[in-house]
Amino acid sequence: MTIATSLLRVALLFPLSALAESGPLLVEIVGMRDSAGTIRASLYNEPDSFRKEERAFMRVAQPAKTASATLIFRDVPPGRYAIMLYHDENDDGKLNLRFGMFPTEGYALSNNPKVVGPPRFSDSAFDFTGDERAPLPLILAY
Repeated sequence: MTIATSLLRVALLFPLSALAESGPLLVEIVGMRDSAGTIRASLYNEPDSFRKEERAFMRVAQPAKTASATLIFRDVPPGRYAIMLYHDENDDGKLNLRFGMFPTEGYALSNNPKVVGPPRFSDSAFDFTGDERAPLPLILAY
């Protein structure tokens, strides 16, 4: 068996994504109306967990800033993800809803989809290779 044949066998056993390295996922948040409270963001890698903050793959939070801010998910492995974030203006640790379904605090989804009803993972999903340099823009809706 030649070295080339051995390398080919190893390459077939391990997908390229397994060889890719984790990296930072930068998110640029646009449209905050004030600096009250905290920005809370959740990164999801499974459709079944999407919008269930306690089941997120990764979560980050930082103080809100007026207008725009950047947050970072660190050491994110390559894969398919979706982000949901909200401006927790009253710092109660949850996205407040009117009538149990209409957000009263600003929120944003990756890909900035137009939503009617509960947002879906497929509308917000994107592929992350681990080496993106430009931040992913998310626009808050109030």
